[in-house]
Amino acid sequence: MAQPRIAVLATLDSKDDAARFVCEALSQAGGVPWLMDLSLKSHNIQGADVTAEEIAHASGTNLAALAKMDRAGAALSMIKGGTKLLLEKTQAGELAGVIGIGGANGSTVFCAMMRALEPLFPKVMVTPVAATAAVQWYVAESDIAMFPTIGDIVLNRITRAIIDNAVHAVVAMAQAWDKRKTMPLGTSPLIGLSSFGNVQKAVDAITALLQERGYEVIHFHASGPGGRALENLAQRGELHGVIDLVTSELTDELTGGVYSAGPDRLKAASSKGLPQVVVPGCIDHTNWWVGEAPERYGNREFYQYNLEILLMRTNAEEMEQLGEVFAERLNAAKGPVTVLIPRRGLSSHIDKPTQNLEGRTIGSWEQPETDAQFATALEKHLTHGTVKKLDLHINDAEFAKACVDNFLELLSAD
Repeated sequence: MAQPRIAVLATLDSKDDAARFVCEALSQAGGVPWLMDLSLKSHNIQGADVTAEEIAHASGTNLAALAKMDRAGAALSMIKGGTKLLLEKTQAGELAGVIGIGGANGSTVFCAMMRALEPLFPKVMVTPVAATAAVQWYVAESDIAMFPTIGDIVLNRITRAIIDNAVHAVVAMAQAWDKRKTMPLGTSPLIGLSSFGNVQKAVDAITALLQERGYEVIHFHASGPGGRALENLAQRGELHGVIDLVTSELTDELTGGVYSAGPDRLKAASSKGLPQVVVPGCIDHTNWWVGEAPERYGNREFYQYNLEILLMRTNAEEMEQLGEVFAERLNAAKGPVTVLIPRRGLSSHIDKPTQNLEGRTIGSWEQPETDAQFATALEKHLTHGTVKKLDLHINDAEFAKACVDNFLELLSAD
């Protein structure tokens, strides 16, 4: 098997020893290193295949100009230039993987570059921040493999062994990547399905019905990164269509909850003209970490879902706003859209009590008049697609069948 060429992302002004070790380990593991120096300032260290000055130039600037910027601005410039050069090399088929080594700032730059690469292309980041909660922002919608270094990036017997493990991993991944390029791809259309644990019955039933008809299904957990991954794969043309069962990330976007997928949720499938069945699944709540609901929501209704997650019941005003948001984003769709609304409940919490932040029961989760505000606003503002209100709960088998039947109708009409 030919030796795969692997891009090595590092800052030679601060991580020269570690970068050299990665390159040496790659050579010993059967790979060929291609070293990109993403230092933010000038230095006299030699050996990079692509220098920091060349990367700065690719972003339309130079290191002298970067030196006058704040660190964040300089990093954004290097991300722009580094991504441009990395994409040119990968799209030309000259690379089979990428590995970065650095701390928090290095991870910010290198992971941003990796996220621009196509799904399944081997991506490895070696960093101490891989052991922190911040890893979700570095990985986000991508498939970056993170290797925590235990200690900071100073070479010793521990960090050398971890770096060596990461190097062997990326070489093996790159070899598999090269091998897959010569293998026939699957021919079954891939359908995106957003999911959540509390509507697992619906997710499982929809998946089974689609698979019976010869489709492949990929689930996107609606916890922020999942929604961004759905949008990313739809935008890249990887999906044949979408059943967007769980759109609760839009509620979190509206209220500031912890499971927001950002401002681009519910846009990519529309812009790419994909057939979409959209459901307001689980928009009846915002997700907060237990103990971290903002003070401004102190008078609201809650339900503690598990040890980590506190759910805040969506109120009528928010339901109306969500209807307008859904309409605005779906009106821009270039493909067919059907919105299915399960009138007997948008989540499995329908039979739960609501509580205040002290844990005292103050009401019921079942609030059909509140939920109805979503449909009223959606129908008022939607100019593209069809709205169907079904006298079913989201977890009913009949609702899952309706999702699939309507999706197949859209496919046949597309």
